[in-house]
Amino acid sequence: MDANFLITTIIGTVCFAVLAPVIGCLIDGIDRIVSARMQGRVGPKLLQPYWDVRKLLGKDKVAVSGSEDTYIGLALFFAILAGGIFFSGGNLLLVVFVITLSSLFFIVAAYSTRSPYAEVGAARETLQVMSYEPMVLFMAVAFYQVVGTFDTSGVFLLRHPAICTAWGAFIGLCFVLTIKLRKSPFDISSSHHAHQEIVKGITTEMSGPTLAKVEIMHWCETVLFMGWVGVFFVFSHPISILVAVLVALVIYLFEIWVDNNFARVKWQAMLKWAWIVALVAGGLNVAVLAFI
Repeated sequence: MDANFLITTIIGTVCFAVLAPVIGCLIDGIDRIVSARMQGRVGPKLLQPYWDVRKLLGKDKVAVSGSEDTYIGLALFFAILAGGIFFSGGNLLLVVFVITLSSLFFIVAAYSTRSPYAEVGAARETLQVMSYEPMVLFMAVAFYQVVGTFDTSGVFLLRHPAICTAWGAFIGLCFVLTIKLRKSPFDISSSHHAHQEIVKGITTEMSGPTLAKVEIMHWCETVLFMGWVGVFFVFSHPISILVAVLVALVIYLFEIWVDNNFARVKWQAMLKWAWIVALVAGGLNVAVLAFI
């Protein structure tokens, strides 16, 4: 392994581990406030997610399965590693594989509890992974076709942002982003809306510090996915970074709007439409770029 790549990845991962939970917590707080306003409620304070996680960390460590916390720890580790690789300019395809590995450990953690409710949530989470993964892979391939490398640092050498030619992959990414962020209508494994769940889906048997790790993992995932959105708008001009941040913010606000205005669908509809969008938006975009 290249020494420079290893050092850069370690530094990027450490920085991501420190900054992503902070940024993700603020994003989650904004999400709750905006959702409350859309529903005609006052809503919590901006830092309420932080206080929730802090309270969970202070609870006794109680687990149905002894291996549950280990699996969740590995899921959090690989989520942080994926973010570190991405934001340090590493291989985007590797990032996709690592964040998928994180999701698999999350699923295994739920299965390890042997709870019927958690197992149903885990099965649904598996279906979500099957739904969005083809489009995410198409996104990585389209990125390579435009940039000429899987390394995200390559965007800073572009004369024009990748969105100019990879707009199909971007549209497909925005569609499956609703699944990856676990927002309605595709929040079939778990939901942060109280009226959606009698029990908490995949996290039913998780509590205390273990559940706190899950929340921190979700914060890190949110920052990473917003990075995927922003990378389509970054090129050699420095102002493009600001544009990328603004676009990511707009897309996330749009996801909140979708979350609060659409009812949950069945998993069959999610799988069907995610694959249709992947083939039409992602597949056609990759095919066109192959002949440009």
